[in-house]
Amino acid sequence: MAAEHSVGFEPADRLAEDRDSVRRRFWRKAKRVAAHLPFAEDLLAAYYCAFDKQTPRHVQASLLGAIAYFILPFDFVPDVLPVLGFTDDAAILATAIKLVASNITSEHREAARAALKRGVEEAAG
Repeated sequence: MAAEHSVGFEPADRLAEDRDSVRRRFWRKAKRVAAHLPFAEDLLAAYYCAFDKQTPRHVQASLLGAIAYFILPFDFVPDVLPVLGFTDDAAILATAIKLVASNITSEHREAARAALKRGVEEAAG
């Protein structure tokens, strides 16, 4: 009954529990697609917030779940579809960010902008 709230998101929930795997897989996918994402800055800010030791655990869990959904190789709308491919990822991320927006600081957003400016590939290093 506990998983009832997340019907269809169980793989993302399991992946979110493995922080190291989320880090590796996030940067691998971000390198491939960040230049094409209109929500790249929000995604990176959420990432930096999720891995910030000052961020409350429940916020980290929410953001890690949304990020895990983004990096999973399958989802409701395949990412390879032009224009529509990332709409489900964007919707899930937007919902998570709205729920925890007060925890995403200007420092997280600045780190996201800096990562985009220098290129996601260098940011992953």
